[in-house]
Amino acid sequence: MKVLVVCSGGLDSVSLAYKIAADHQLIGLISFNYGQRHVKELEFAALCARRLAVPHDIIDISNVGKHLTGSALTDDIEVPDGHYAEETMKATVVPNRNAIMLSIAFGLAAARHADAVAIAVHGGDHFIYPDCRPGFISSFEVMQQHALDGYADVRLLAPYVNATKADIVTDGAKNRTPFEETWSCYKGDRLHCGRCGTCVERREAFHLAGVEDPTVYGDPDFWVAATSAFRAEEAK
Repeated sequence: MKVLVVCSGGLDSVSLAYKIAADHQLIGLISFNYGQRHVKELEFAALCARRLAVPHDIIDISNVGKHLTGSALTDDIEVPDGHYAEETMKATVVPNRNAIMLSIAFGLAAARHADAVAIAVHGGDHFIYPDCRPGFISSFEVMQQHALDGYADVRLLAPYVNATKADIVTDGAKNRTPFEETWSCYKGDRLHCGRCGTCVERREAFHLAGVEDPTVYGDPDFWVAATSAFRAEEAK
């Protein structure tokens, strides 16, 4: 299949890009500037595209994103530290973000005669993000079949939707993903902070997968205490 990958530049989406490149015909990466507090991750998405020798589009929807207020990822709100299972992580929700991005991605995929759009949502996201859950993924694909009926037939691939972050690390290692060329931290400083939810989850995933983590963290040991007390219950 000819596949367009939604790529933020993070560990999950870059691993997905390498997986698609190995299993299908990767025709390009699409990233979004939605007004996030830093765009450092987009540099890593661009690097991924260069490494895989495919086109890369950065779609500027910051004028939309500035209206999606109330998130620590877009507003002047402190990014919480700790495990994703903590209720405080709901501060990182950007309302309807994936639905907005996927709608645009499907439009591009149809125009470019792609067979599928791929996105790297995974099981660890279910607790916090409703637009990362299996029910959303299956419903969105049905909606797009109606939206493009008679014009294009584009599938939605989410191979990690029921997988753990550790599973992604394992799969990424199998596909020779350069993990050091990915960015996860919500804070966007010189180094991964090691304390925000996505840093904690990243560090834990490498540990559980038994894969060496090449990431340099500002606080490399915080994840141990953060993961010992909390476990997310999956939301469907």
